[in-house]
Amino acid sequence: MSNKFKGTPAQERALSTYVKLERAASAAFAYARVGLEEEGLTLSQFAVLEALYHVGPQYLGDLARRILTSSGNLTLVVDNLQKRGLVKREQQGKDKRFVLAIITPAGAKLIEKIFPDHARRITEIMGRLLPEEQESLGDLCRKLGKGE
Repeated sequence: MSNKFKGTPAQERALSTYVKLERAASAAFAYARVGLEEEGLTLSQFAVLEALYHVGPQYLGDLARRILTSSGNLTLVVDNLQKRGLVKREQQGKDKRFVLAIITPAGAKLIEKIFPDHARRITEIMGRLLPEEQESLGDLCRKLGKGE
């Protein structure tokens, strides 16, 4: 016996679209994780290393916003990266709220090693869409994310 939700057409469309978005995101994240797990990295740890490598040193609050995580979660992620010698923290001035995260030479070496394969995997999974579909999806995701 089916207990399928019977709502308004707008509700059913929204829920169906949301499920498809969740499934697509889960598939993409699973695909992206493959090479990272071999190096003992989570997606959040990779995101921190990638941001610090490509953007440069960042304050922890700015870094949390950049990689879309909470400051509490970022603290744990940076702690674990620091234990591995991949990231270091530097206190900026006397205000303890301003801590700069900096990638270490070991962290830079690791990201240089794994980023090309990661980029290839992302390009491969996104290649399931035509270039114009990728552009449209990007625009739609930006619109959804900004609440416009």
